[in-house]
Amino acid sequence: MGKPGSQTGVWEPECKIAPQEMKRYLIPGASRGIGRAIAMKLAAPDVMLLLHGRDTVALAETCRAVEKSGGKTAKLIHDLANFRGIDDLVAEVGHKPIDLLVNNAGVAVVKPFAEITRQEWEQTIGVNVTAPFFLIQHFAPRMPPGSSIVNILSIAAKTAYPNWSAYCGSKFALEGLSTAIREELRSRKVRMLNIYPAATDTDIWNGVSGEWPREQMMSAVDVAEAVTFAINQPPAVIIENITLSNTTGTL
Repeated sequence: MGKPGSQTGVWEPECKIAPQEMKRYLIPGASRGIGRAIAMKLAAPDVMLLLHGRDTVALAETCRAVEKSGGKTAKLIHDLANFRGIDDLVAEVGHKPIDLLVNNAGVAVVKPFAEITRQEWEQTIGVNVTAPFFLIQHFAPRMPPGSSIVNILSIAAKTAYPNWSAYCGSKFALEGLSTAIREELRSRKVRMLNIYPAATDTDIWNGVSGEWPREQMMSAVDVAEAVTFAINQPPAVIIENITLSNTTGTL
């Protein structure tokens, strides 16, 4: 006999479509600014956004905004200035591979080099250099071909500015590390993308003394657009470096 309701009298097995596996995107430094803008751009029903931050209130706001637009999120609250925080983040992300790592967490100490304290130096290097390096070291070998690692650097990774010695030094260091690691990852077909934004209007400027023309700066969304464009290229294509500047020139 056919299956009840069958018009042919012959039983026909149901065709089941396997559910699409969720992609996993890890974004350290997603509480606000560029990280939040990137999370908003990448929100999609088939993407789990693993969003990291230290400001629990701001991170919760990011997650609510992403979820309101249809995305799925998980909050990761760790201090990346030390190895314990890095290890705890890695443990919480788990063993399942990720498809995208966006190294966006950053610290800026702006003062004459003679006034920088040991604690400020260690925090800057910890968040801006050590954390990205060890996150790449841990996750890259598990990432599938065609996946991407994005480093949000700065024009300060290529040009030195007075009173920005610790920040420039950390960005120069991450550029060198990531450029070398890129060559090691080519055989695995994992893409390393470096983004070099000029001055961008984010909360980082709230802690920088002096008068800065923030109305002339790029927006965080401008940077997020560049990231989205780069990672959406065909898997075999790497846009290795993107420099973003304002039409008015360097601020």
